[in-house]
Amino acid sequence: MTISLRTVRIPDFGVPLDRPAIPAATYEARARALTERAGTDWVVVYADREHNANIAFLTGFEPRFEEALLLLGPGDRRILVVGNECQSYAPLAGLAGIEIVLCQTLSLMGQDRSRKPNLAAVLRDCGIGRGATIGLAGWKYLGAEEWEGPLPSFQASALVVDTLRLVVGDPAAVSDVTPVLMHPETGLRAVVDVHQIAAGEWGAARASAAVWRIVSGLRDGDSEYAATARMGYAGEALNAHVMFASARAGEPVVGLRSPTGRIVRRGDGVTTAVSYWGGLSSRAGLANDGDDAFLDVAKAYFAGLLSWYETADIGVAGGDLFEEVTATLARGGLGSALNPGHLVGHDEWVHSPVRPGSTERLTSGMPFQIDVIPVPMPDGWALNCEDAVTFADASLRAELAALYPEVAARIEARRAFMADEIGVALKPSILPLSSTPLCLPPFWLASDRLLARD
Repeated sequence: MTISLRTVRIPDFGVPLDRPAIPAATYEARARALTERAGTDWVVVYADREHNANIAFLTGFEPRFEEALLLLGPGDRRILVVGNECQSYAPLAGLAGIEIVLCQTLSLMGQDRSRKPNLAAVLRDCGIGRGATIGLAGWKYLGAEEWEGPLPSFQASALVVDTLRLVVGDPAAVSDVTPVLMHPETGLRAVVDVHQIAAGEWGAARASAAVWRIVSGLRDGDSEYAATARMGYAGEALNAHVMFASARAGEPVVGLRSPTGRIVRRGDGVTTAVSYWGGLSSRAGLANDGDDAFLDVAKAYFAGLLSWYETADIGVAGGDLFEEVTATLARGGLGSALNPGHLVGHDEWVHSPVRPGSTERLTSGMPFQIDVIPVPMPDGWALNCEDAVTFADASLRAELAALYPEVAARIEARRAFMADEIGVALKPSILPLSSTPLCLPPFWLASDRLLARD
């Protein structure tokens, strides 16, 4: 395989303006599937500002400033339990027939609690009582090796767990149903519908366009704030903080860092990431226009990215994808800091079937982020090229083309660009959602020069 650095013009694939709306019937189907798979009398979904993806996926509502609960119960009850500030916001939820119930203990401290201060009383008023069984969904779930207690533990507020156990009268009657939503192969959020694919493309396209404005606009002497400001943030829903970091030779480039007033100088390592609902986009390289030693490492990294695209497909086991990518990186003296690929959605990382020895298989409808972070990197160097894709079989691709022709057209244009300019002929199942698909400029002061296969 020969990889070279050459001048490439990235086409304007178009950046969608309006985020496609999820139909009310789709939200209802998701809620019904969750209750059926949970097999309990009630399902309770916990959310707060940091952990809102599950409730957003099910309802189109995510709490702001405070916590919230979604109750799914007998007779198709759909109840949002919210605090003071979300009472006016919750009616925007897309799940039809939803009841909005106030519980002021979910509100911020110091706010009025004179009307509905007690969560247990609110849950009883909603119909949850002694003898009921409850499936609780938190923001993630524990593996068997992570917990030793006699009762299940939950990744959710202790207040919520304790109150549910109090109200039903039997601590063992509250079970963890988070895997129904977040299992990396069978979870409801692991395999999404055509509407969610279109909504994901909106976020991934816009996030990647924002990152490219940062990368292509960088100039020697910029402050990190000035460089990041070029992203052109327009109020999109973030699922991670905006990242930008730089460092000179001999100092670590801390990729998760937020921008500061530090001045970027020629030769510095630089990295940035922007993540909206649907996908994170990240690029990292040198604030330079050339460096032979760095270019050799960048080519070895790019070979690992190519192996991802050429191995991944519907039906491929996550463990096999992991082995292929890590083996390719190893030939260049590199490894992958995290799983080379994971599920993405309203949160930046849902779960990942791409793990050593995993038999979980990639499936049509899986929304993926290609997250190959190379290690080790000398202090002062940084490399990264993250973007979102979705897997889709022929039937799902046809549905996407019929319902969202502009989305499908952008995807096909990206596929053609990757084949013609980057040298990667994607399998039909891989739908690139990024505005800069596999576009890796190792040198940001020469961002028109991308790595490509000859």
